[in-house]
Amino acid sequence: MSSNSTQVGSPTARIPALLTSKETAKYLKVSSSWLAKARMRGDGPPYIKMGRAIRYNEAAISQWVKSRQRLSTSEA
Repeated sequence: MSSNSTQVGSPTARIPALLTSKETAKYLKVSSSWLAKARMRGDGPPYIKMGRAIRYNEAAISQWVKSRQRLSTSEA
């Protein structure tokens, strides 16, 4: 293994940023209620459930936003 690779548990390992529902709603500029309803419908950003806690991966949110981009109102 090279000395430049990052190992799990090493101080330089990149842990993905996890946001709460409230933080995610603020980031997306939507209400917490909209985000909860989108989770129930299955059309919101992907989320992680840890026990009773809901968390959103920052990278997954960005990818979900990009996937929602449209060039015309006639696009589905």
